[in-house]
Amino acid sequence: MYIIVIGGGRLGYYLLKALLNEGHEVLVLEKDARICKTITDELGSVCYRGDGCEASTLAEVGTGRADMFVAVTGDDEDNLVACQVAKHKHNVPRTIARLRNPQNAALFRKLGVDVTISTTDLILEAIEREVPTHPVTHLLTIEEKGLVLVDVKITADSATVGKAVKDLSLPKGSKLALIIPGQGSARAPASNTVLQAGDQVIAVTTAESEEALRAALRGP
Repeated sequence: MYIIVIGGGRLGYYLLKALLNEGHEVLVLEKDARICKTITDELGSVCYRGDGCEASTLAEVGTGRADMFVAVTGDDEDNLVACQVAKHKHNVPRTIARLRNPQNAALFRKLGVDVTISTTDLILEAIEREVPTHPVTHLLTIEEKGLVLVDVKITADSATVGKAVKDLSLPKGSKLALIIPGQGSARAPASNTVLQAGDQVIAVTTAESEEALRAALRGP
């Protein structure tokens, strides 16, 4: 697989090494001559000095044959522009952008970036997994479909304890996939399944409906 990485900073450098170790053909684009020299001295001719936001530069490095394009500079705007040029000018099938500001995620998706990675969100998700009382935990984001897989905990004070699934007002596009009780085996929910305190509900919903889903499963 031919992968182009924009940004040869610390993140780009370690990503480059990992991808090379996995046997991929990888090229890093970096504007800073010193960084390019450091990478080239250590890893060989895998760094090209240039601006990854410029269509001419991307054409020079054969972006049209790239399978994946990853922008990991420290500037959200640069990452967005680079991914857009790769996607719309060179028809790269898969683009990934690093985000410094997680609030930009929706805009990036709207403008055609396939996957966004936010360090802030990754840390928050790790915290959520470590805090047993946290009501909603992100498990997976399906960027291209605009869907998220979440784990909602039903606590003793939840208004939905004792309610059947058929009586819940789930937001449009949301489905319950699995219920993991405090005791017993996991099971797929049926319409007459009753929620109990201690249940963990694995559900699929849209990114915009997370809060509505939480309210439907736990109460306002």
